[in-house]
Amino acid sequence: MAHLKVEMDPADLATGGLSIGSKLSTNLTAATLIEHAIRRGEGALAENGGLVVDTGKFTGRSPRDKFIVEEPSSQANIWWGPVNQTLSEESFDRLYRRMTGYLRDKGLYAQDLYGGADSRYSLPVRILTEYAWHSLFARQLLVRPDLLKRAEEQEGVRAGAQDGFTLLVAPGCRAVPAEDGTNSETFIVIHFGRRLVLIGGTEYAGEIKKSVFTLLNYLLPLRGIFPMHCSANIGRHSGDTALFFGLSGTGKTSLSADPNRKLIGDDEHGWSDDGVFNFEGGCYAKCIRLSEAAEPQIWSAIRFGTVLENVIMDPETRALDFNSAARTENTRAAYPVEFIPGARIPGLGGHPRNVLFLTADAFGVLPPISRLTSEQARFHFLSGYTAKIAGTERGLGNEPQATFSACFGQPFLPLAPTVYSKMIGQKLARHGATVWLVNTGWSGGPFGVGQRIAIAYTRAMVEAALEGKLEHVAYRTDPLFGLHVPERVPGVPSEILNPRETWADKAAYDRQARELARLFIENFEKYRADASPEVAAAAPRID
Repeated sequence: MAHLKVEMDPADLATGGLSIGSKLSTNLTAATLIEHAIRRGEGALAENGGLVVDTGKFTGRSPRDKFIVEEPSSQANIWWGPVNQTLSEESFDRLYRRMTGYLRDKGLYAQDLYGGADSRYSLPVRILTEYAWHSLFARQLLVRPDLLKRAEEQEGVRAGAQDGFTLLVAPGCRAVPAEDGTNSETFIVIHFGRRLVLIGGTEYAGEIKKSVFTLLNYLLPLRGIFPMHCSANIGRHSGDTALFFGLSGTGKTSLSADPNRKLIGDDEHGWSDDGVFNFEGGCYAKCIRLSEAAEPQIWSAIRFGTVLENVIMDPETRALDFNSAARTENTRAAYPVEFIPGARIPGLGGHPRNVLFLTADAFGVLPPISRLTSEQARFHFLSGYTAKIAGTERGLGNEPQATFSACFGQPFLPLAPTVYSKMIGQKLARHGATVWLVNTGWSGGPFGVGQRIAIAYTRAMVEAALEGKLEHVAYRTDPLFGLHVPERVPGVPSEILNPRETWADKAAYDRQARELARLFIENFEKYRADASPEVAAAAPRID
């Protein structure tokens, strides 16, 4: 593994600055980690072999508890504000001492892994965890050294020399906000100068993978590589790569897991001058209401070696209830990408031919599929729109709520969104990819009135786009959003392609459409000063 250098006191990278000697268990296999987790009472095996764990009071990320240390090496680059909250170096040092003191007499698990399946750009990371199942999660989700070696052998490339990061993960270590400068007992803190990440006070393992993603979102643009919150797959030909951008619940994982195409990865990728590469070695699929009929590839991937977070299990039969949201709607399955039949190993692909922006429009306004110009693509990339509905998050009312997450991944952007928007514009212009906006949300009315678009129809529309079946059909232009909507898609009823025609009350549709357009325009105002006139002109028109 490439040498990792981290300035810490004491300077002992092998243990993240901890003096724990023989208590460090390094690079244990999945089977051994599962044995440790069960013996320590961290989880239990389900009837299908998955390891079922409970993440405690946190069943999702804690964005208010994430900080970046304000220090000379990165201070001028960071997009400071609500997404990237500042923490002083003094507060970091205090948290570091608190964490190392807490862990000093405990056994730790270490995994030496990578962020990035292309060894020319991969980031070495050492994950040090208090729990065995967190070590298993990291091993299954990130890139193992054997996968990176396989990529080097198949592609004939040499690894690039790059200093790595160390992540210390201690759920039992809690901050003291009044002393440490945090918002609560939970903390996720990145120090770019010392190449160190501290995660404490939360058992939710997703903080590990998203911390590595945040690191790559900072480091790679500085090297001219575009980091993306998207899934990716590839067709029968090497030049048939497709990217799927989308927020949680829009179908990013489900639509990219296509039995007729090879999965590159389900969540995070980079786009270099050589093509697309997976940041990870595994998948982190939502499994609420999972069924074998609707998502056979994900269903078959849940077996021995898979980590199941907060899925309800019968204590006697060990049967899983994927329909239950008793713990959370955000139930998850973490498994290596090779558990998906026919996955692309290693996770490399050529330059994408098609790029799909996924949105779950709960207002029932946007067409189920439309083609975007390059300017519209940059506008919708900056917007990152979807809609949340009651039941998916605490605190939501009965009405859908519009959500705009810049670049379809705002919580993980250390740099300003316009930096990433310019990068996608350059990539699209250079490689000529076609961009599609796909609405996996509602038709015939908003949530509570209309129906969610059948996944079979969405799959048919995606297949038509990827196979070039929409190149020669007629298109109409949406008068409000300016979207180019095909008038015919094989295997899809033509009447659902025009959302207005699916509403019984056309005047109600017009009102709802104008309101959504207004929200898009309002959200874009914060980017207008830095956006090009062409991108600004791609906004909806309500005059």
